[in-house]
Amino acid sequence: MACGAKLTFVTRFAPSPTGPLHLGHAYSALLAHDMARAAGGRFLLRIEDIDRARCRPEWEAQVLDDLTWLGIRWDAPPLRQSARLPAHAAALDDLWARGLLYPCTCTRRDIDLALGAPQEGVPLGPDGPVYPGTCRPAQAPRGPRPQDSHLRLNMRRAATGPCRFTETGPAHARPVETTPQDYAARIGDVVLARRDFGTSYHLSVVLDDAAQGVTHVIRGADLFEATRIHALLQRLLGLPAPVYHHHRLIRDDAGKRLAKRDDARALAKYRAEGATPEDIRRMTGL
Repeated sequence: MACGAKLTFVTRFAPSPTGPLHLGHAYSALLAHDMARAAGGRFLLRIEDIDRARCRPEWEAQVLDDLTWLGIRWDAPPLRQSARLPAHAAALDDLWARGLLYPCTCTRRDIDLALGAPQEGVPLGPDGPVYPGTCRPAQAPRGPRPQDSHLRLNMRRAATGPCRFTETGPAHARPVETTPQDYAARIGDVVLARRDFGTSYHLSVVLDDAAQGVTHVIRGADLFEATRIHALLQRLLGLPAPVYHHHRLIRDDAGKRLAKRDDARALAKYRAEGATPEDIRRMTGL
């Protein structure tokens, strides 16, 4: 890069084709698209389809149709996350060889039983209750990487110093730091490979953002705490760290954030009722 050259703004929208897009998805996609265009940058699309049991071709087709109807255009062919599985596996091999992963056979029920009824409540991390370390070995496992169990990141070995990321979202606009003590107590040994997927959201998202050259990640505030995990993985894997912008969530009349099951607010339903893209922008506050 020439001296003084300005880095191109690159962002993405990364839906999972497991149900219809709703108003919350529309807001996130439109905001990212608008920010990219305002910066003279690039907007990319990634189809996060690693959950083969729930992803459906008809949902993917609906996603593409809804985004096109909204007036969103992407600047490269969509990246299918399932095509990136070899890269995800290579990263797992690297972390395993460095003694940072261990196999875990615990079910959710096992974890609940291990946590029992603690005196001061169960600490909650980005993935739910902080894992109690039931399967964590005293020594790093040896031999080939297991393929028939979940693999967890050993935070006691992986988080050896403070880890930071830059946040520009309205609720947390500041540099955010996480200490090794916070990783152990507030996040715990997260799953980086699921037996049924061969990977995980946390691992895949950081690898795929890097592969697409994403400089700015624009997504919902519900993923703010998970970014602490992503910043650590970027450091462990030698990946560039994007700037993060976690935006407000679109909620229903009761104040609950929208989910895929909220078909009443699906874009397809609004379209069938005669709504325009401008109506969607107005309903989401854009």
